[in-house]
Amino acid sequence: MELSQINFEFEEDSPKKNEIKEAVKQQIKPKSNRGRKSIKEFHTEINDLAIPEDEILFQKQYYSIGDVATMFKENTSLIRYWENEFSILKPKKNKKGDRFFRPEDIKNLKMIYHLLRERKYTIEGAKEFIKNNKAAGEKHEMIESLEKIKSFLIELKNNL
Repeated sequence: MELSQINFEFEEDSPKKNEIKEAVKQQIKPKSNRGRKSIKEFHTEINDLAIPEDEILFQKQYYSIGDVATMFKENTSLIRYWENEFSILKPKKNKKGDRFFRPEDIKNLKMIYHLLRERKYTIEGAKEFIKNNKAAGEKHEMIESLEKIKSFLIELKNNL
């Protein structure tokens, strides 16, 4: 009995080979969103927050925790956690226990968000900053207004 060798010939650019390559490319997972974000990603995310201007914000007396979480693009559990950690947050609760945030609470949340997410303070560091700087809210508002002016000027420069 004699054994013979089987030879296979492959074409370099076969259509099936290209289809397989495309299928493999589609199965490759995108870069993970875990870990720290780059500064560019973070600043675009911050600018996408849905917190209304003061005139619109103060038109309603109370906002539900779901509305607040949507504004900050965070989970409601994180908002509740921040409420427990920071004494400046005092939302009203009804008999059922639902939290309703006043516009002042939302402004305080905005400052806490700024300290924790933008300036990368720890919870303890943010508490200490708020305790030691009674005018922290005013500083935060001033920083926000300067950032608005800066973004307006950059947009104006790009349109020239």
